Amino acid sequence: MRLLLAEDDRALGRALADGLRHLGHAVDWVEDGLHALHAFDGTPYAAAILDWNLPRMTGVEVVRTLRRRGDATPVLLLTARDALDDRVAGLDCGADDYVVKPVHLDELAARVRALLRRSTGDAAPVQRVGALELDPANRSARLAGGPLELSPREYALLESLAAHPGRALSRAQLEEAVYGWGEEVASNAIEVHVHHLRRKLGSGWVRTLRGVGYALFPPAKTPLADDEGESP
Repeated sequence: MRLLLAEDDRALGRALADGLRHLGHAVDWVEDGLHALHAFDGTPYAAAILDWNLPRMTGVEVVRTLRRRGDATPVLLLTARDALDDRVAGLDCGADDYVVKPVHLDELAARVRALLRRSTGDAAPVQRVGALELDPANRSARLAGGPLELSPREYALLESLAAHPGRALSRAQLEEAVYGWGEEVASNAIEVHVHHLRRKLGSGWVRTLRGVGYALFPPAKTPLADDEGESP
């Protein structure tokens, strides 16, 4: 999943960005509120993590602006303010959750996972598509009860496809889900990841819809027209 992180403390921002990437997320990191707001103009994010006291535009102001224009992206505020009135104000501005500093990566990641589950209407901690199970907490997958050995990129790609079973996602959409700003992306990177997923999942799971992209189908649910080739 692709996340936006807005944190002006460079040491903390770098640590959180690196930690979230290590967990398999694509992370775009900015250091002020105005850049954070502009980031939403061209990129769909699964969730955003905004520091309350950002320069140029506070995290609260960013959230208010997003909500006024109808953007429902889940937002988690990072704040050093632990007074009740401040926490209430942050939630009332449109934020979905908050974490009081100092930030612990495990708690932050768990709260992000909870936001993503609520935003998709799936309260269960494990996502199921047919015989496939994805456990976001452990970034692990099982097929028919047996473990799948996936790289972080493979898991991120499979997670994106599993969030929309039966719906084709383009190469560009999958690159946005798997890679953050500044990360080098080979021209055939998505095709390579899909090839590896097909080997590990078995025939029929990841389908190529010509001219559209890739889609995840449990083998029992075969589309009317598809192609098993390596390129959409």
